Amino acid sequence: MRAPGMRWSRLPLFIWSILTYSILLIVVMPVIAGAVTMLLLDRHFGTHFFDATQGGSALLWQNLFWFFGHPEVYILILPAFGIISEVLPVFARKPIFGYKAIATSTILIAFLGLLTWLHHMFTTPTPIVVLIFAMIASFLIAVPTGVKIFNWIGTLWQGSIEMRTPLLFAVSMISLFTIGGSAASSWR
Repeated sequence: MRAPGMRWSRLPLFIWSILTYSILLIVVMPVIAGAVTMLLLDRHFGTHFFDATQGGSALLWQNLFWFFGHPEVYILILPAFGIISEVLPVFARKPIFGYKAIATSTILIAFLGLLTWLHHMFTTPTPIVVLIFAMIASFLIAVPTGVKIFNWIGTLWQGSIEMRTPLLFAVSMISLFTIGGSAASSWR
């Protein structure tokens, strides 16, 4: 039932973001569901998954929670990135700059987002090799995000820009996200 001529390389960028977001949800929701079920069993049925005094592990809860909690940030932002990628070309009156790079960066953000949950646990007794891996993944996630931002700016560059409300919201989102990302990375 797809449109004639529709291929992976012609999907709208919003669809790429929703597809990636959906895959992230499929991967992380069972983990948080399992963690909450284990917590329910601990609280109401006497199991000890997270009670360290009974042989459980509080670190298990942290790992399960952050394995969901950190990719959830990207689950929230990826659809917004897809919207921005659709709004900018309309109001710049030119095709998106770097379509393949933006689609690829969406997938890379999701993949790296799954690897970075551990950076919330730098103060836990985790082997240094694992923490170094988490640190590198945390830094690497800035690369595909930067690719998106530079391609969005490239889309606006020398475009026949129509200053309307959707464009202003899109440009504001890019500005706020860049400032917030720069501030957050300087705090680490």
